[in-house]
Amino acid sequence: MVSDADLTGIDCEVVDRVIDVGKNKFRVLEQGQGPAVLFAHGFPDTADTWRSQMNAVAEEGYRAVALDMRGFGESYSPSEVEQYTSPYIVGDLVGVLDALEIPSCTLVGHDWGADHAQKAMLMRPDRFKALVSVSIPYAPRGERSLNDSLRAKGLGNLYYALAFDDPDTGKQFQPAQKSIASVLYWLSASPPPEQRWDPIDPAKHMLRPAPVGAPDWAEPDYVGRTIAAFERSGFETGLNYYRAVPQTFELMSAYKNAVIRQPSLYIWGAADGLCQFFHQDNPTINDMRASQPGLVDVVRLEDTGHWVQHEAADRLNAELLKFLRTHAPREI
Repeated sequence: MVSDADLTGIDCEVVDRVIDVGKNKFRVLEQGQGPAVLFAHGFPDTADTWRSQMNAVAEEGYRAVALDMRGFGESYSPSEVEQYTSPYIVGDLVGVLDALEIPSCTLVGHDWGADHAQKAMLMRPDRFKALVSVSIPYAPRGERSLNDSLRAKGLGNLYYALAFDDPDTGKQFQPAQKSIASVLYWLSASPPPEQRWDPIDPAKHMLRPAPVGAPDWAEPDYVGRTIAAFERSGFETGLNYYRAVPQTFELMSAYKNAVIRQPSLYIWGAADGLCQFFHQDNPTINDMRASQPGLVDVVRLEDTGHWVQHEAADRLNAELLKFLRTHAPREI
């Protein structure tokens, strides 16, 4: 870790430190100078998942910031489920901006990071000016929560995330060395199509033993950092994001049918079982603009699964930079 004083003279080097966000500690990575881009990760992951994207935007003249989200890595990790609802998570994102004296930013989110980034667009449009959602499409709050909708469709015993409601589910992910390899492999485009993870087929669950230590697209340093992080923290608090879904639904009642008006971009992998579940057809810009009037593009990546930031890093970086040049331009 480094102190604030060590930031002097930093250009495109990565600074790894723990900061105070209100009364709580959060680990952040920082790289570069310029308009801010804040990166939010999902489960099971840490800020390190974004190093390729951070380097790309920093070299382009932006200030890249990624955090270990609440419940992960070296960041604040309360045990109570209600502490993982969207008002708390969005508050963390705002708190990071405040701690780093960043007035506003573009927000990039993957998986749960995308879900809460979308809610941040609704709750704090003064601080979050543009959005890039990776692997998770935006769905406005409707009459039923996701969990209730799944149960109404007869999927209550099939949909993977509902099983995480059971106490001590995190033990299923131990040891981290095996589970991280499994989740990276089965959720990606690496397995044969008929063997890939399916969110409503328990026989194709994410914790099957992986035939490889890690897919060849996964940087060894990233894999090692991720395993080490979960060996320290465990998985239980990260799973609280799933358990908090019903409470978030209730707390977001003021945002029923709310649309995201900021400039936004949606990027997804064609081999991602979760995306295939959320939209079985290929969504078009016109399809998605009903709930995101500011949507500028929908990018489908072939031969890519859930881990877009790794499986298709160069393509994601190119799309991200194109979006930033137009919707978060640097001062000349």
